[in-house]
Amino acid sequence: MSMTDTRKLDAGTLAQRVAAVGDVEALKSSGAFDEVMEQIDSGTLEIDGKNGFLGQMIKAVLERGLQAELTAELGYEKGDAGARLAANSRNGSYPKTVATIAGDVELAIPRDRAGSFVPQLVPRGTRRTGGLDDMIISLYAGGMTVRDIAHHLEATIGTELSRETISKITDEVLDEVMAWQSWPLEPIYPIMYLDAIVVKIRDGHHVKNKAAHIAIGVDLEGIKHVLGIWIQETEGAKFWAGVCSELANRGVKDVLIVCCDGLTGFPDAIQATWASATVQTCVVHLIRAANRFVSYGDRKQVSACLRPIYTAPTIEAALTAREDFAASAMGQKYPAAVKTWESAWEQFIPFLAYPPALRKIIYTTNAIESLNYQLRKIIKNRGHFPNDQAAVKLLWLSICNIEDKRARERMKKRKTGKDTQGVHLVEGASTTGWNQALGHLVMIYPERLNAHLK
Repeated sequence: MSMTDTRKLDAGTLAQRVAAVGDVEALKSSGAFDEVMEQIDSGTLEIDGKNGFLGQMIKAVLERGLQAELTAELGYEKGDAGARLAANSRNGSYPKTVATIAGDVELAIPRDRAGSFVPQLVPRGTRRTGGLDDMIISLYAGGMTVRDIAHHLEATIGTELSRETISKITDEVLDEVMAWQSWPLEPIYPIMYLDAIVVKIRDGHHVKNKAAHIAIGVDLEGIKHVLGIWIQETEGAKFWAGVCSELANRGVKDVLIVCCDGLTGFPDAIQATWASATVQTCVVHLIRAANRFVSYGDRKQVSACLRPIYTAPTIEAALTAREDFAASAMGQKYPAAVKTWESAWEQFIPFLAYPPALRKIIYTTNAIESLNYQLRKIIKNRGHFPNDQAAVKLLWLSICNIEDKRARERMKKRKTGKDTQGVHLVEGASTTGWNQALGHLVMIYPERLNAHLK
């Protein structure tokens, strides 16, 4: 049939023709592709919907693949003259409805007389294609609830799935989560960030606020990796000590600098595992903690008074700036803000010993704060989680989505020309100015880094 033929094929017939061509270039040269586009442009062919082209295309491809599987099983093509001599033969088909990303599709599943044929493309008991499962998991990772996903699928592609089914689909990733939580880690992370976010989790008949502890490690290439998620009722130094111990058991032998908030007992908890680690209190956390005691109208002025402390070139200059702040009008008005810096001084001053390139990386836990901000956006509409495991599952899926986006963006920028289609990239964001910072770290910690550098 030519492009100028006035007769129009239905979506099913067109889909069968397209599926039979197989190769994209051959499809274009055959004219079938132009014919499809012509009917779409004229409005005589629907792309989606119950009887749309996409659904019929999926049906044609799956049925073609199933017939090929049966041919391989029997050892001869359909219509082969020698079929009568074969021990087994085709025996018609039976109907099966399969949910796909284009909606429900009615398939004709071929069968054999001996009943030995086991389809692999659409296995027995399967009522969904893998693409639909991936869609559901992606929607879940984006923050949609099970109820929201069920409504979305019914409204967009006409597929009705129970909430129990959708929940089971998302639960399929739990094995991956468990594997990730115990995955072997690098022997050294020059910099590690530790922080926690609050999630609401049902505990019996009550909903409690719990702390989701998150660790990010910067490897020798400057790439940030989420190393694990741990749920505990409150954020405490004792629990963080257990987290550090677990990371050590997974292979982390040394950490040069650990950036964290000013939690009491945090340095001891970290150094119980990595005795040589330098614990650096996040400067941004310190500024926030000091401003907690300051009226809203004075916060900008107080922050300006604190700036000379953390931008000082030396410890002595920083101490002078701190004393100047204490003696200033703002310091006299808010002595609790002064006390905050005095109490955290020993965990703040390591920062002052490093050159500017390294200070930019460790003065704040923004690396993990940025991730936490995106995670909060995803979980804010969830209300609460039924258990700890459900919270970890969603956080992990969300992190994979966030990191995949970052990785794809980097691959586009690199323009390497390599084919990355179908490659699942899970990487963290790269650290700005890392090469210069690593050079300073090698000068400061040669005996701890040189053995790991290639």
